[in-house]
Amino acid sequence: MDAKNKQVSSVNQVVDQTVEMVKSPCVYICCLDEQDVCLGCYRTCDEITGWGAMNNDERKDVMKKVAEREQSSGNMMTL
Repeated sequence: MDAKNKQVSSVNQVVDQTVEMVKSPCVYICCLDEQDVCLGCYRTCDEITGWGAMNNDERKDVMKKVAEREQSSGNMMTL
């Protein structure tokens, strides 16, 4: 790897470290329904167990699905 590529690689690593990761929607009400969807955060069991390995784009995709599931449940949480 030449010097320029090393510099670009170093910059990319710094940028990756400064990007804030999408936070988990977990609200500590962990109970799965018949479809293995959590009644607290509206993630599937697979989404919950895979969350830590997901990148931000994957987490954003899950959050969109979470919002859709929450809306269709009729149990919208308010803060």
